[in-house]
Amino acid sequence: MLSSCHGGFRLFVGLCAGATLMLSAAALASPDHLVLKQGEQARSLAIDDLRERADQHFRFFDPYEAEEVEVRGLVFRELLEAEYGEVPQRLTFTAWDDYEVTLGGWDDPNWILVTHQNGEALGLRDRGPLRLVERDYGDRDPENLRNFNDWVWMIRSIEAVP
Repeated sequence: MLSSCHGGFRLFVGLCAGATLMLSAAALASPDHLVLKQGEQARSLAIDDLRERADQHFRFFDPYEAEEVEVRGLVFRELLEAEYGEVPQRLTFTAWDDYEVTLGGWDDPNWILVTHQNGEALGLRDRGPLRLVERDYGDRDPENLRNFNDWVWMIRSIEAVP
């Protein structure tokens, strides 16, 4: 009898621990926060703090909106260095619509983490709260959206991949 109670208690403790972990992850996941993951660790950055740090302003032709827009954001490489201590070789992005992609090549100051467009903070309805675009996309044809498959929007979390 004692062993079945002991086993039941271990099951109860395990379920409680699992529920706590799920609640912690859910608490991190909010359109008001960006979750950064590395290994078993996850931390949250307030979107408002990122918006305040956004010091890059420029106009460019957004191929997805087919118009000239003014954006404000942060140099992505600098954010990675500040938060991870280096620029990870590969990152997995998870978006609010559950899109997930793993990409590399982030050690380039051309990548901007966009927080504002046309003077307004990005929200989920604007493909925000964070968007990753290239400040200068060179001579790629903006009529061919496949040229921009590495642009990511509605960013919920970023994970450094070993």
